[in-house]
Amino acid sequence: MDLFDRVMELSRYGYFCGQILAKLLLETIGEENPGLVKAMGGLNGGVGFSGGCCGCMSGGACLISYITGKGGENESELRGHVSALCHFTHWFAEEMKERYGGTDCGEILGGDQRRKMERCPEIMALSFEKCIEILSGKGLI
Repeated sequence: MDLFDRVMELSRYGYFCGQILAKLLLETIGEENPGLVKAMGGLNGGVGFSGGCCGCMSGGACLISYITGKGGENESELRGHVSALCHFTHWFAEEMKERYGGTDCGEILGGDQRRKMERCPEIMALSFEKCIEILSGKGLI
């Protein structure tokens, strides 16, 4: 099954953007973490379905941080944590501004919710691929 088909399958199961990105990462690294998937639901629909910042932008940053970030009092974030986050968020902002005029869900959908099925699955797939590219480039997955 290719990435786009998997995105569509997860969508049919009732997951949204942030959760789909989490599920894809967990599948890739061979982990289960229902708490992460639940928490990522808060990013859906532009942070709490507000139409704000696309859940793929914030979700992608969360994926990178899941791998590179500080997880405990006696831990440190991995070297390159901030640069990986910046790489992703700058890429996302440029890509979405060029394609759709902005990074908020409202801008991406142009005020028309019917565009969700046309645009969002592709954005999820592109975002996930970029996160994996960044993390792989640093030898982290």
